[in-house]
Amino acid sequence: MSPETALRVVVGLGNPGARYEGTRHNVGFWLADELARSFGRGFRPAPRFFGDLCRILVEGRDCWLLKPMTYVNRSGQCVAAFAHYYGIEPSQLLVVHDELDLEPGVVRLKRGGGHAGHNGLRDLVKALDDPDFLRLRVGIGHPGHKDAVVDYVLGRPSRDDEASIRAALSRAATLLPLILDGHHQQVMNSLHGAR
Repeated sequence: MSPETALRVVVGLGNPGARYEGTRHNVGFWLADELARSFGRGFRPAPRFFGDLCRILVEGRDCWLLKPMTYVNRSGQCVAAFAHYYGIEPSQLLVVHDELDLEPGVVRLKRGGGHAGHNGLRDLVKALDDPDFLRLRVGIGHPGHKDAVVDYVLGRPSRDDEASIRAALSRAATLLPLILDGHHQQVMNSLHGAR
């Protein structure tokens, strides 16, 4: 894997504030927080980038964890500011986000693609002018009707669903070294075969 395509940043999408802490839309924050904890690190405010930032060392490799504090729908403002400052290409980003089309407990890794109606991804693609970033799609299930989606993603999962989501995120967290090393197919096989 060339240095130009080596992963350098994990971006967890979510909304700031206690009101949104345990909501489905914040599963990206959940994983970012778990990674920081597992490496004995913490986040600090980075006002220049409109987000919270943490640096971890994964098997000798530097990796940034970034949580935009701009609300999900404006995630691009934070990520583009950070990427521009550090000269990071979209291909060097892993964006962790909630996914309505996957059941709780299911996590999928993919590169590029559309935004599938996810406003955070839509804003990121627009701000970066490039959809070619890795996505970790975290299943939250679907409420059954599109009119119920907003309240659903901003609501809290049931206890069972939360347990399934957190177990899936823990599984994904253990695969970070492989993701950083570019073994994406191996990670996909591991994640996609698990439930």
